Amino acid sequence: MKPRINPGQATRLLPSAMTVAAICFGLSAVKFALDGRPTESMAFLAVAAILDALDGRMARLLNATSKMGEEIDSLADAVNFGVAPALIVYATLLSEARIGWIVVLLYAVCIVLRLARYNAMLSGEQPEYEKQFFTGMPAPAGAIGAIGPLAAKMQFGDGWWTSEIAVSAWMIGVSLLVVSTIPMRKIHTFAIHPRMVVPLLALLAIGVAASIQYGYLVILAIILAYVIHIPFAVRTKDWLSKHPEVWDDKPKQQRQARRAIRRAAHPNRRLAGRRSAARLGLRKPGGP
Repeated sequence: MKPRINPGQATRLLPSAMTVAAICFGLSAVKFALDGRPTESMAFLAVAAILDALDGRMARLLNATSKMGEEIDSLADAVNFGVAPALIVYATLLSEARIGWIVVLLYAVCIVLRLARYNAMLSGEQPEYEKQFFTGMPAPAGAIGAIGPLAAKMQFGDGWWTSEIAVSAWMIGVSLLVVSTIPMRKIHTFAIHPRMVVPLLALLAIGVAASIQYGYLVILAIILAYVIHIPFAVRTKDWLSKHPEVWDDKPKQQRQARRAIRRAAHPNRRLAGRRSAARLGLRKPGGP
């Protein structure tokens, strides 16, 4: 009699199957880059990133987390966000550069080091507020940053942004951000006001449509937005480190406490604003 597979056991294999599929898409992205098809290459890399983002959530949803699954996921991250982007950039932009191979090796090694540090930090004790931030640029963001010059080439053609010096400097900069200790905010820690749900969903629809029509510009916009957020993340973490009384609060409550402390530290700022408005005739001196 043949042993039957329990449907529950088959379902528990789904997260690992998604991880393996992500590795296949990541390596296929390299093949398309070697074949001179950068558009398909970036599309396959995007699919690999999406599958990688979903497999962990699927495992927790199905209660199918395991040590083996964690190890496969780490290897998938190293392939999809380290090896694949490095080879794609080398094949499309740096194959004839004198230091091209050195630069992409640096990037791939930094991604592996970043993943190793992340896994090591999971077992350590950290203050609650530390869980709101990544230490250094996360591997998926590093992969998007790495293909930035290729996206610029596909959108604008060749220019200074595709030169050996510019691409090499860009890759080195991304590599240093990946292994740095600069805090980067985790997306799920941003609180969304109920009134902003519908506008954000509409904005998401516009973003999806734009990614289909203007995919390269969307990649560049994501990179720009991520770079802009870094100073705010640094300032927020610095403030939290100095106020342990709010460490156990939720992010929304922490922001409210931060605003309250800021107003308490500058009690005359609001009064000065009212007086200025009154002088301009915008508000009565005794008004709210």
